[in-house]
Amino acid sequence: MYFYSTRNLSYQVSIDNALVMGIAPDGGLFLPSDFPPVYPLLNNEPCTLQRAAAVVLAPYLSSYFSHQDISDIVQQSFQFEVPLVKLNEGLHVAELFHGPTLAFKDFGGQFMANVLSRILAKRSKRATILVATSGDTGGAVAQGFYEKENVNVVILYPKGKVSELQELQLTTYGKNIRAISIDGTFDDCQRLVKHAFADREFSEKLSLSSANSINIGRLLPQMIYYAYTSHIYFLEYKKVPDVIVPSGNFGNITAALFVKKMGFPIGKLIAATNSNNVVPTYFETGNYIPTSSKHTLSNAMDVGAPSNMERLLTLYNHDLQSMRTDFEAVAVTDEETKKTMRDTYDRFGYIADPHTAVGICVAEKLKTDTPKIVMSTAHPAKFKKDVEQILQIKLPLPTQLSCLLNKQVYKEELPDDYNAFKAAIG
Repeated sequence: MYFYSTRNLSYQVSIDNALVMGIAPDGGLFLPSDFPPVYPLLNNEPCTLQRAAAVVLAPYLSSYFSHQDISDIVQQSFQFEVPLVKLNEGLHVAELFHGPTLAFKDFGGQFMANVLSRILAKRSKRATILVATSGDTGGAVAQGFYEKENVNVVILYPKGKVSELQELQLTTYGKNIRAISIDGTFDDCQRLVKHAFADREFSEKLSLSSANSINIGRLLPQMIYYAYTSHIYFLEYKKVPDVIVPSGNFGNITAALFVKKMGFPIGKLIAATNSNNVVPTYFETGNYIPTSSKHTLSNAMDVGAPSNMERLLTLYNHDLQSMRTDFEAVAVTDEETKKTMRDTYDRFGYIADPHTAVGICVAEKLKTDTPKIVMSTAHPAKFKKDVEQILQIKLPLPTQLSCLLNKQVYKEELPDDYNAFKAAIG
């Protein structure tokens, strides 16, 4: 197994180099050379999340890590569950938010911390993880890498565009975690990160690596919950579900495609976006035109230039008709999101955060008989103020969040300017 650049298919690296580099020297993103059909290894029998993880990850990691290493990484990284909650006969919600920071990004954050620290230890090197976040990535990365001896972390996030609790999850660590508020949008933060990687002298000086979904190491662990949920759903219902993924930077749904290619029982993949609808527009018109992002209720999906479209376009050779055989993309407004949150609570007694509500709204818009699984990406308490206001309820804070309220805050503020950013962290 090797990994190649989306911009030069002949540029190939091993898994350890793909993880440490984060992005190819030509600015391309890494893709795996193969998607091994491992689903039969589960033997049509019930399995744990950890068992699914070991089966799915082994082909991608085994060229560098031993069988025992992979087993240890799986056990250390995925110590939480993925409940599959039934709303009605044709609609389930897969809750991906039972990790330490209450968001699906914990799969990537825990995995990358455990994998990269092992690789760096073997190389006797340090690295700086540079990451842009629209809300949840930064908290998961900070938690995963906190006090790792051979790693420094720099997190960029858009000033005033993450929830108060999300900001506390970024800014209450200190030590090897630096949180920097950028006066701009998530796309501005992401552009600064990409500029830093393209600045070869600077990148090499700091030994930069990434924990955004531009790093293939974020997508590999996200495959796990698609493999697990599609497997247990098929065992129970003997049907192949469509999967609806709240989407911003499109890494999560790219991971779902990997799993589908590996033979797991997944039907159509539906990207559910908010008003940042560049991909639904592409599916409608055939014109892919990234734009500046708009601030919405589902802020972690506020991405106007989704990085992982480069991976998807490469996998489908820029053939929209071919992509349409596997994908749909549907946009939802904030008003539709609010209505769905209220309707879901009234009909099912289920509290959905705004991002999950985008997915549920799309499921109901599709009006097909195919069963559907909506990936629920964050705990509603992370958006406590909005959820309470929209549903007119009181929402208790889980311990993972309430413990942040009295912690010291460590944060810096910078303009959206590469030279200022470079001087601050260089």
